[in-house]
Amino acid sequence: MRCIFCMADDTSVVDSRSNDDTSSVRRRRECSSCKKRFTTYERPELNITVVKKDGRKEEFRRGKILDGIKKACEKRGISPEEVENFVLKIEGELAGGGQKEIEAHKVGEQIMKNLRHLDKVAYLRFASVYKSFDNVNQFLDEVKDLVRDEQNGSTEEN
Repeated sequence: MRCIFCMADDTSVVDSRSNDDTSSVRRRRECSSCKKRFTTYERPELNITVVKKDGRKEEFRRGKILDGIKKACEKRGISPEEVENFVLKIEGELAGGGQKEIEAHKVGEQIMKNLRHLDKVAYLRFASVYKSFDNVNQFLDEVKDLVRDEQNGSTEEN
């Protein structure tokens, strides 16, 4: 692996940890030239096709999920590592279904289900875009559902 600081080709793994929740491996590396350390994540590549509402098919793109989650979690005190682990978890759940094709709305539902557990405000941000809220009442209905679930001790989707 090439050093991200000095671009030297010689780096060594200092620490390696498996993350059972996300099917990924976190590796702490050190450059032999500049002695700086950095972290890499190794994860399986998904071979899933996403079927859009209009029937079009496109290759699963991790970056789309990552961008959406980053926007939803912006200024929420959620670390980049938590966001990365969140996306890895979503990928693992999608891959665990064993399907070669998955409908786009199922990807969105999976994200919302998990985001609801991670951070309620980030969930509301994501849901308002994903569900294309047209008015304040739709937003209020979603907030009421969150409050009701919290009062009942549940964070599952209704």
